[in-house]
Amino acid sequence: MTNFTPEDLLLYLYNETSEKESKAIEEALEKDWTLREKLNVLKASMHRLDKIVTTPRTEVVLNVLNHAREQAAEEV
Repeated sequence: MTNFTPEDLLLYLYNETSEKESKAIEEALEKDWTLREKLNVLKASMHRLDKIVTTPRTEVVLNVLNHAREQAAEEV
């Protein structure tokens, strides 16, 4: 039995494993309950990461706008 790392499972989830590796992981998943649980945790994390929406802080946006305004004033 091959031991698969979390990295192996992530590659599998993102379809970045070869056919041979995918088949080996799928066979191991059928037999190993803990491996299935690890895969489920990674799947849940993957779905939560996909839902994260990030926006820049207001302070950063204002700094960029102020810098652009200063540059425009210098060019005049």
